Amino acid sequence: MSPTKLKRLEWYYAPAFLLFWFVLFVAVVIPVYFHLPTALRVLDEEARPGEFIAERAERILFAFDMIGPKVVGSFANENLTVQLLHDEVDRIRQSMNHELYDMEVDVQVVSGAYMHWSMINMYQGLQNFVVKLSSKSSTSQNYLLINSHFDTKPGSPGTGDDGAMLVVMLEILRVMATSRETFTHPIVFLFNGAEENPLQASHGFITQHKWAPNCRALINLDSAGSGHKEILFQSGPNHPWLMKYYNEYAKRPFATSVAEELFQANIIPSDTDFRIFRDYGKVPGLDFAHSYNGYVYHTKYDNINVIPRGTLQTTGENILSLARALANAPEMEDTEKYAEGHSVFYDFMGLFFIYYTETVGQIINTCVSVVVLICIGVSIWRMAAVSYISIGKVMRTFALLLILHICGLALAIGLPLLMAVMFDAGDRSLTWFSHKWLTFGLYICPSLIGMCLPSLLYLSFNRNDKLRKSFKIQLIMHSHALVLAVVCIVLTFVGMRSSYLLMISLFFYGIAVILNLLLTLQHRGMLWSVLVVLSQIMPFLYFAYIFLALNSTLMPMMGRFGSSLNPDLLIGGLCALGTILSMGFVTPMINLFRHSKSILLGLLVTTFVFSMIAVSPVGFPYTPKTNVGRVNFLNVQRVFYEYDSTVSTNESGYYFDFQDRRIHYPIEEHVDLSEMESVTEDCDELMMCGLPLFNHRWFKSRMKGYWLPSKEPIEMPGTPTLNLLNKTFVNGTTNVVRYNFELSGPPHMSIFLLPLDGVVVEDWSFLKNMLQDRVKYEPPYHIYFSYGKLSTPLNFYFDLKIGDKSLDNPLVELGIAAHYVNFDFPRGESTKAFINSFPDYIFVMEWPSSYERYIF
Repeated sequence: MSPTKLKRLEWYYAPAFLLFWFVLFVAVVIPVYFHLPTALRVLDEEARPGEFIAERAERILFAFDMIGPKVVGSFANENLTVQLLHDEVDRIRQSMNHELYDMEVDVQVVSGAYMHWSMINMYQGLQNFVVKLSSKSSTSQNYLLINSHFDTKPGSPGTGDDGAMLVVMLEILRVMATSRETFTHPIVFLFNGAEENPLQASHGFITQHKWAPNCRALINLDSAGSGHKEILFQSGPNHPWLMKYYNEYAKRPFATSVAEELFQANIIPSDTDFRIFRDYGKVPGLDFAHSYNGYVYHTKYDNINVIPRGTLQTTGENILSLARALANAPEMEDTEKYAEGHSVFYDFMGLFFIYYTETVGQIINTCVSVVVLICIGVSIWRMAAVSYISIGKVMRTFALLLILHICGLALAIGLPLLMAVMFDAGDRSLTWFSHKWLTFGLYICPSLIGMCLPSLLYLSFNRNDKLRKSFKIQLIMHSHALVLAVVCIVLTFVGMRSSYLLMISLFFYGIAVILNLLLTLQHRGMLWSVLVVLSQIMPFLYFAYIFLALNSTLMPMMGRFGSSLNPDLLIGGLCALGTILSMGFVTPMINLFRHSKSILLGLLVTTFVFSMIAVSPVGFPYTPKTNVGRVNFLNVQRVFYEYDSTVSTNESGYYFDFQDRRIHYPIEEHVDLSEMESVTEDCDELMMCGLPLFNHRWFKSRMKGYWLPSKEPIEMPGTPTLNLLNKTFVNGTTNVVRYNFELSGPPHMSIFLLPLDGVVVEDWSFLKNMLQDRVKYEPPYHIYFSYGKLSTPLNFYFDLKIGDKSLDNPLVELGIAAHYVNFDFPRGESTKAFINSFPDYIFVMEWPSSYERYIF
């Protein structure tokens, strides 16, 4: 049977074909992604008993918002917020079902320390507000832990991070305490008071609280944005049984292994208490976060106005249902018995949830890939048979098209990345920050151009081959499937669970190929293309949905990604990957239309137009209140004391830690930065750059910092006090000397320690990790110290092994950084004027800091 000749469609059908996919995205993907349920009101409670009431949670959230910023050590955090929790829990206790439940409340005041990356993270007198709810009919000693935090970043009321999750917990506590539906395992509600500090209060709970040893599973609630749905982005580890419960009881699932792997690869500049519970308590769990609208995250605009009531409803319903299920789960009796490996998990547009173990995922990915490869082989054999062409010749054509398609995929990735490099070279990075739609022309269109260019040119100029053009178009699709199959198998067996994305694409294309073979449609004109188009609708919807979610999460984060890396590369690469997966089997069909090169020209014109828009004022990244730029700086007074107690340096200035790629350029027209200079030279010469670096993140980015001298002395709201109590030889030795100190000051301080040449820190009163692993932790050493409710001075010592040195010689440099972070501490008038000079599209996170360098 001879193949039916392909009759190409007129060119004007091509725009409708492309528009179909765009309409699918706008009409289906976007509404589904942004859909939130109708929030229940207090008036609905009588008709809907035992359900989550978003209006009640919102009322508490309003009170939380009114307190303002809640920094550790501030009156707002340690007094007002804790009192708010007391009041709300007392109200719940009054209405609870006392016949069925017992409620215990404990305000833990805890001190401790642990290693946090490159610093000792030390805390004193932090508060955890803990509630345990248990059924009187149960004797179980296995607890479910639900956690959120109530402290915030400086300057932010934290209504999204993490007030929304806090009030969700309170409403869940109320619903469960008033319900007649009992549960087996007690639930511990942990409202922790120091997550932003970072992660101190959760460490204090899991290592020291009386209920911590009984916690068998965790639901962690945090935020990287404000509002929308909560995403499940971490699980386990090694406890897939938790996914079984999420699958059965989450009413609106929103989860993906892609987010988990991105987070654990440190691409997302955040951390959560989940890691502390996992590492220090060995508690398996599920980690949830609101991730939309990260533009206001950790800013003063993270307030009640950006939290839709539907957000509280959808999160509340999901977590309430999940908490009830886990509190009755038989697996809670011995969770280690069910530790079976990592999970692959993802939802389909919130409609249903799929999960399986990593081992099952390897089998599925491999089987789908192999079956598709076999189908490709059969399809090529059929082409040769019906075309009366040798299989060898068809294979040579396939090999050529495969090479061209690989080149196309390289261009599909390379062209968006080239655009990212070009815009960054012209100081035009982040043009899409306020206008996400610009990525369509800047990255998606170039990716489409690159993907179809090589094969389109080949088909346009090679018309004398006996192999029909319809077969060649199918061979291009087979080439795409072959590449995906090989990459899928490789990524699967190097342990990337996100390779399920490739499996999905192959699975649906494989169905189309099989049906075309069974129905003998592949050589009947364009009938084969109908099945291919239909097979791509489902994967297109999924890939468009998941990459919309990823872009919506990651694009705001690029505003705090730091200045070292070009964020356009990440977003451009993400858009390219999403385009390849969603349109990889669609773009070859452009060749079904006459004058297909005109489609390419249209995409090129679109890219040009969008590029011109991006370099215009429209492409300016920031928008007041909604899409603000971030500038972090310290109002610094630094004093260097020499060995003889004389002062060699006493100066004031502003230390900038810029948060995005555009660094200081967007504020130059408003703020006088003429004397600003890089601190790189200071970092090469001085311990810790001679600056009060706040924590490990500030230390990590110190080489990108800037110093602006102040024309007037910075007014400090206080002065830390360091007293050398005594200096003695240890145990009668003459080469190990101990220095005893007492330090008092604001709730946030750091100690920097640098032994001078020939001197070694032998011992100290802090954690010993740095001294036990001297290869990993080299001096200068950083000890971060903060306190909440207890402001007693810190007493510490360190022992120096001085060898043949005399006590009359300088032995060690000691730096004391004092941070007056919260607004309990006033700013000086000159500092206020400086802050007010910043434009309204910039959020300033600042505080006064002093730094004293001593030599002993």
